[in-house]
Formats: sequence, structure tokens, C-alpha cells
Amino acid sequence: MPDGGNGVPLLAAFAAGLLSFLSPCVLPLIPSYVGFLTGMTAEEVQARRGTALLHALWFVGGFALIFVALGAAASALGALLTISQYWIARGGGVLVILFGLYLLGILRPAFLMRERRVHLARKPAGYLGSSVAGIAFGAAWTPCIGPILGAILTLAATRSSLAQGTALLGVYTLGLALPFLLTALALDHFLVWFQKFRAYLVWVERISGVLLILLGLLLVTDRFTLLASWLQGLTPEFLRSRL
Repeated sequence: MPDGGNGVPLLAAFAAGLLSFLSPCVLPLIPSYVGFLTGMTAEEVQARRGTALLHALWFVGGFALIFVALGAAASALGALLTISQYWIARGGGVLVILFGLYLLGILRPAFLMRERRVHLARKPAGYLGSSVAGIAFGAAWTPCIGPILGAILTLAATRSSLAQGTALLGVYTLGLALPFLLTALALDHFLVWFQKFRAYLVWVERISGVLLILLGLLLVTDRFTLLASWLQGLTPEFLRSRL
């Protein structure tokens, strides 16, 4: 699938990472993740923000390794099947639409309803232990993050080079990692914000579902490349040269 512009897929990947962070099965657990990684209470985390941030960085590095490797694998598979790129894009589009219908609650297949998680009863000590925990998180499968991650992996498989597919998952990871790092740095502010935001968690899934259906339709109808080209034409030259 030729690229009409790299900016649109990367923007979609970053938004997908943010939506994964905000998903109902990830966001409420963020304070627990921070406490698990640092071994500290919320009050201790606030007093030792630097230590909490370092643990969070190692944790992010762990799951980034998994996600970027998945992106590279998906892109490599797509490159091997270059002759079938037309059908990969359309078949992938149908799959992404099904992911969207799942998030909207219209489809609930049993294999997606079952959670597959890597459980760590105790975190290995030190910063390296936080990295191991990140790898476990990245290897986990949950009903919330799975469809969104699956959609970005499908998009990676339609990219025209290994570098582009890897970049997609790198930007997806960035969208998921940045708010996590900010939370570790300012857990007290996160807790206040979360109390206000939790009532809107259901809308995160609905918005994610609608966006995945739109993305799937663009892939099925081969309009994604046309959309990317059109938006690139609207982008100022000084920004376009950096995409």
C-alpha cells in the first residue's frame, strides 16, 4: 500500500496510544502500576518523584520493546506479501471494523472476552525489575487495549517499508507512554483529575470504536491513501518537510 503521506498514519497511531491509556481497563489501574513499580505509597511517590519517574521510564522501555517488535513483525509480514497488499489492506480493514464493533459492544466474540495477562505476583527488584514488568505488560492481552493495538498492527502490515511499520508502533507507544510518565511524576494531580474523568470512561470505548470503524472503512475502500494525500496538501510546507 503506497503512502500518500506519513503524517496521517503517525497521528492515528499517537491517538491510538492515548486512547489505550484512557481505556477503562488501563486508566483506573495506573496508580496501582505506579505503586507496584516503586513499592511506595502515593504519599511516598509524591515525595520522591524522581525515583518514581525513573521506574516509569524503565517500565515504558519494557513495553516499548514489545510493541515496536510487534510493529516490525507486522510490517515485515506485509512486505513479504507485497503482491497481496491490495487484499491485505481490504482484509485488514474488515478486521479493524470488527474491532470497532467490539468496542461499541455490538460484537462480543468469546475469544476477545477472555483476558490473557502475564501476572507478576512480585516485581523483580530495582529498575531492571520495572523493565521486566513493562515487558510483561506489553506481552499481555486485555479486551480493552487489544482491539486498538490490533488496528495499529493491521495498519503497520499495510505500510510499504519495515521502517514505517516500526515507526507506527513507536509513535503508538509514545502516545501510551507520555501520560504514564506524567502520572508517575505528578500522581497527586492524576488522582484529582481521574475522579472527574472516570464518569466519561465509557465514552472512550465508544469514540475508539467509531474511529476504528472509520479507519477500517478507509482501508477497505482504499481511501486512506487519498485522505493522507489530501491532508498532506493542506499542510504548510515547513511542517510537511518534517513529516
